[in-house]
Amino acid sequence: MSSASTAKQQQNLALIANRFHQDGKLQAILPLGNGNINDTYLVEMEAYHPKRFVLQRINQQVFNKPQSVMDNICQMEAHVCQRLEQKAPSRRWEIPQVLRTSSGHHHVVDEEGSVWRAIAFIEAAKTYDKLDSTNLAHEVGVGLGTFHNLIHDLPLDGMVDTLEGFHITPNYLEQYDEVCSKNSIPTDPIAQYCKQFVRDRRQWANVLELAKEEGKLKLQPIHGDPKVNNVMIDVHTGQAVSLVDLDTVKPGLIHYDIGDCLRSGCNRLGEETDCFEQVCFDLDLCQSILTGYSSVAKDFLSEHDYDFLFDSIRLLAFELGLRFFSDYLNNNQYF
Repeated sequence: MSSASTAKQQQNLALIANRFHQDGKLQAILPLGNGNINDTYLVEMEAYHPKRFVLQRINQQVFNKPQSVMDNICQMEAHVCQRLEQKAPSRRWEIPQVLRTSSGHHHVVDEEGSVWRAIAFIEAAKTYDKLDSTNLAHEVGVGLGTFHNLIHDLPLDGMVDTLEGFHITPNYLEQYDEVCSKNSIPTDPIAQYCKQFVRDRRQWANVLELAKEEGKLKLQPIHGDPKVNNVMIDVHTGQAVSLVDLDTVKPGLIHYDIGDCLRSGCNRLGEETDCFEQVCFDLDLCQSILTGYSSVAKDFLSEHDYDFLFDSIRLLAFELGLRFFSDYLNNNQYF
């Protein structure tokens, strides 16, 4: 990008940032994180509260209801703040605060039609891309359990399903079958292994949805994407203090969250490794995550919730593999 383009971009970002903080003086706007969905920046202010906040452009190709995304987040934020006021936690816990414009809006729309939002930056905390100890794994479990505990009684009436079909594994199977009907599966051993892997497990893929239909599992508010690097850890105490990346907050089954957290956390090599032969599901990390989770979530988990924990672990890993394989067969349209 040329210097002129960079200067223009910074100018546009400053205009948007000032919509959320008209009284502050901007010091810097810097790219933040390595997310694949939203354009994310860290805005630093001079002597203003909050001194730093996160500015994001919501990806409308992924989230075609950006205002509903923000409505969900704000409902969740208000509920959690009320819960925290009613019973002060024994440890630090923060909910990312949505900043508003002078007119009270939780987002702004720029001249190109892009939707932007601002969220207070959580200080003195960091995230990890992979788990290297059972202590850290335990805290990740505590973090997810705390989040679920705070939102499990949030009424679903006003929440919108902003990603319909997300984590509904039978739907991904239908998409896979459609892709296979239009594209031939390569004859190499890896592709054939994947084909057989899917074939052997397809009849079981509706296990959670069937349990929901039978009334064994119920819809609750969920995070939707509780990967390890969405759990913030206090840099001083080593304790979980927040969950971030809340775009996928919506009605769902908490087992989607539990399974996805374990899928991302129980591989010590992390999600970006090329050492595929060394990838394994670490049972020690799994035990630590679930121990931490249940220590907080036991107050609201039902007997059936426990019954389907093992299925959730298997299912979410299978689901993501199914999505990757489908995308590969479809000429890598998404991943």
